[in-house]
Amino acid sequence: MKSVNKSIRIEELKKMSKRIFGGLVKAVVDIKKSVMVVDADMHADEEAILLKEGSQQDDLWGINLYPDKKGEKFIEFDSIINLRPRLNNFTRGVKNKDIQKKIVAVVKKLILR
Repeated sequence: MKSVNKSIRIEELKKMSKRIFGGLVKAVVDIKKSVMVVDADMHADEEAILLKEGSQQDDLWGINLYPDKKGEKFIEFDSIINLRPRLNNFTRGVKNKDIQKKIVAVVKKLILR
């Protein structure tokens, strides 16, 4: 796992994507602190790291990154940690468009292409 609070190069994500999942890198994004953790077998492991670092549960969202894809196909909003009935999110996806925009903004800020 790797904490990303400044930046990460897309080439590093590409290497990570080949290690376990064949094209995808799991990530958890803190939309308030603008940080993320990448490269774990489970989103819950990444979430645990951010919680230990002081993140708040409601600010954490699980995504999958596809470093070899571009545009909307680069980020997939899909993780079991996203099931948040108390926040009206009843699926593994992220239904709230404002939260999606915040996730995309953090990812764009942290990933150097």
